Amino acid sequence: MPSMLKLSASVGLSEAGSLWPGLQQSLRAECAQLRSAAARELNLSLADLQHFDSAVLTLLISAARLCQAEGLKLRLHEVPAKLQELARVYGVAELLWPELVPATAA
Repeated sequence: MPSMLKLSASVGLSEAGSLWPGLQQSLRAECAQLRSAAARELNLSLADLQHFDSAVLTLLISAARLCQAEGLKLRLHEVPAKLQELARVYGVAELLWPELVPATAA
């Protein structure tokens, strides 16, 4: 079973700034372990996430960018439906869940 980092239960504007340094450190450490195991994805569980606002999107996009810079893809698990809808409203769903966004004809 692959290892999985977890996001805290509450991520709002007041918490996001203080959560990022710890999350960033955990992401970097996990990326290093995964690269040495030739993995391609870093798993992040949002199962505990209950209270959030749009600040969580910034945190998740930052996490995805960090993983990308480390050569990995961030895969989010157990994403609350309200968060998916918030991401759609803000126009960033395709950044976090490209596999869920239907292809559109060009």
